[in-house]
Amino acid sequence: MARIHKYQVTNRWTGNLGTGTSAYSAYSRNHELSGAGKGAAIPGSSDPVFRGDRTRYNPEELLVGALSACHMLWVLHLCADAGIAIAAYHDDAVGEMVEHEDGSGEFTRAVLRPRMVIADAARTAEAEGIHERAHRLCALARSVNFRVEIEPSVTAR
Repeated sequence: MARIHKYQVTNRWTGNLGTGTSAYSAYSRNHELSGAGKGAAIPGSSDPVFRGDRTRYNPEELLVGALSACHMLWVLHLCADAGIAIAAYHDDAVGEMVEHEDGSGEFTRAVLRPRMVIADAARTAEAEGIHERAHRLCALARSVNFRVEIEPSVTAR
């Protein structure tokens, strides 16, 4: 039987500059994402193209970050199960969104570029193969309606 998992996040708009949304330019897009027992809130805004604060995360960046994190967590898990010791991991992930004339938008693809360093050079090919399995298992990659491509690189220290 499948188990249901629920995730709750509180999103609080902090951008009322005094007159609320009385005009498109009268308010800030700033907000905070938080969760019970999580510590510091994640400062959010919109993309600077849409009058957002570039020092805060926008929803598009958070979506790409969530895809990257989901993939990484599966890779770590699968490598640990296989006895492949990862010494370092980072991902320079990018997402592409098309903005339509009516102002709507949609992601058309995301590219994950995980770079990891493993302890045993003899297991490089096996570690590279784990990325495909992780991609098939990642709940977020399975849930989006756009392509998520993986371009892994595995080296040994």
